[in-house]
Amino acid sequence: MHLASQTLRRLISQTLGYPNNSVGDEAVEGRIRAEQINNIKRYLTWVLLANICNALVLVAAFRSSPLWHFSVAWASAVVFVCLYFGLRQRQAASARPTYVSLQAIHRAIRNSLLLGSLWATLPLIFFADASAGGQVIIACLCAGMLGGGAFVLASIPVAAIAFTAPIVVSSAVTIGHSGDTAYFLVAVLMVSYISVLWRGIYVYASQVGKRIASQVDAERNVRRDELTGLPNRLAFFEALQTAFSRFAHTGEHFAVLYLDLNDFKIVNDRFGHMAGDKLLVEVGRRLKDSTREVDLVARLGGDEFAIAVVDTQDSAIPTTSAARIVSSLDRPFLIDDREFNIGACVGIALAPTDGDTPERLLKNADEALYDAKHRPGVVIQLFDAGPRDAARRRRKLERDLIIALHRTEFFLVFQPIFNLKTKTVEGCEALLRWRHPTLGVQLPKEFMRTMEETSLITKVGQWVLVEACKAAVTWPRHIRVAVNVSAVQLQNAQLLSAIVNALSVSTLPARRLEIEITETAVIDDSEQVLANLNALRELGVRIALDDFGTGYSSLTCVRKLAPNSIKIDGTFVRELGADDRSRSIIRSLIFLSRDLGINVVAEGIETAEQLEFLQLNECNEGQGHFIGMPRLASEIGLYLSNPSTLETSAA
Repeated sequence: MHLASQTLRRLISQTLGYPNNSVGDEAVEGRIRAEQINNIKRYLTWVLLANICNALVLVAAFRSSPLWHFSVAWASAVVFVCLYFGLRQRQAASARPTYVSLQAIHRAIRNSLLLGSLWATLPLIFFADASAGGQVIIACLCAGMLGGGAFVLASIPVAAIAFTAPIVVSSAVTIGHSGDTAYFLVAVLMVSYISVLWRGIYVYASQVGKRIASQVDAERNVRRDELTGLPNRLAFFEALQTAFSRFAHTGEHFAVLYLDLNDFKIVNDRFGHMAGDKLLVEVGRRLKDSTREVDLVARLGGDEFAIAVVDTQDSAIPTTSAARIVSSLDRPFLIDDREFNIGACVGIALAPTDGDTPERLLKNADEALYDAKHRPGVVIQLFDAGPRDAARRRRKLERDLIIALHRTEFFLVFQPIFNLKTKTVEGCEALLRWRHPTLGVQLPKEFMRTMEETSLITKVGQWVLVEACKAAVTWPRHIRVAVNVSAVQLQNAQLLSAIVNALSVSTLPARRLEIEITETAVIDDSEQVLANLNALRELGVRIALDDFGTGYSSLTCVRKLAPNSIKIDGTFVRELGADDRSRSIIRSLIFLSRDLGINVVAEGIETAEQLEFLQLNECNEGQGHFIGMPRLASEIGLYLSNPSTLETSAA
């Protein structure tokens, strides 16, 4: 008796859990349950509406029947239950869950049984006393609910049975007791058909379970290192992203340990890749044994491994973990009856102090590993963002800039320069941008200093001149293009030939090109600088003095250079509203420029108040985000071909 009871309970448990309990992996079972619930949610609103409509059909069918009051009460119960389920559904999260607990499945079964039992009362209450037409309607309603319910609940077999079984039993009993042989046969057919339907439901649910299990297995394989079975680089980066999200919500610190093996290449070269692979597998096992269960060990590739150490308020926990790892890997490895002594070095980076993104954190852990491998007697090294690291980052930036030029990652945007009196565009300033493959668009302040310290500024400067002139030659003929030239370029004898080449290649008239220089570029009175400026002036190229007013020799530069334009630095413009001295300086600069016959341009106009002040004080030209945003070369031409005015730009 006890054995039979256990067998029955096991059978019931397997039935309730099907197809989940055939997997044996809770994570996969949770995904299967999520798919089951999502399948029901997809049609739940419509099936509830169908329930309500069918209940109203019954009320309409019995409107002249003595059972009408009973039909209204019964239909009201159906409508109430459906509205309750519908409201519960709206209150639930709209996002599709990726993991669902077993309790959610039990709730679905319970709710299905409740609604199915309610429909099961329909034939029991109304069939015997209904007219022939009413009986047909009842039979049709029951058949429709059986089919619809089985379809919607097919992914959860027990829920489908819980809904349909009460309806089938009550319908079969009611029809079979009618005394008519034909009705009895209908009852038998109904039971037969629903048995086939249930079989189909179990097959469908089994397919859902197998499909989800295959998906999870495929996803795991994508994130699993084939050799060691450890998480791979993709899985490790995802774990770091999750750790950063957890830090944002809970403040839980973590760290990355980056390590590689000291003499692994010797093992591969002397004893072959098969021995090396076996060694890596054993290293993976020791790393798992040397770390906590909550920490993640991953193989990033080759002999490089990484460990994400969670819940670290300082360097003590990751340093202790690194010491255990080094001690574990210092022990000899026995591979194919050979003993190998390899050891390892570990670099440590703490989040978020040493990096606020997975890429930066892992890169800095790699920097620390580099230090550990190249400092005598050191096997564990915390990341140190000192001068050496800055120099290394600078070298990396230099390499990236060279690659950027070859890969055409540089591009230009053009910011309109408006005549503040006529409110029309007089020119555009060419601004250099770098579309970095991982960091996104970079402004010149991020890389210009490094570029000027190398010969790269000459090559990039030549490219900028050519591209800016090519773009400008397609614009209306009265609009000039302004190009910034650095102090390094101005001191280079090749500058003049680069400008002549750009004008020749593009066929742009020299008068439409304006070279913007800063006073620091000419402060040393070098012969090459003055020779270049004189040659440009003779060529017909305009000269603008940029960032005017920020240096100590602004007036001297004006006297010495006699520029076509001076550009008031944006810092003065931004302080117009709060600093009387800035207003006085700008008024003086405008008056001085007017007296000397020099065009004056105000930079950095960002508000209507700044614009109004400059217009009232008769500033010639202006530029800034408020009156004209920088545009790509592909966009600026169309913008300039239209009657662009200051008002439309500001709007």
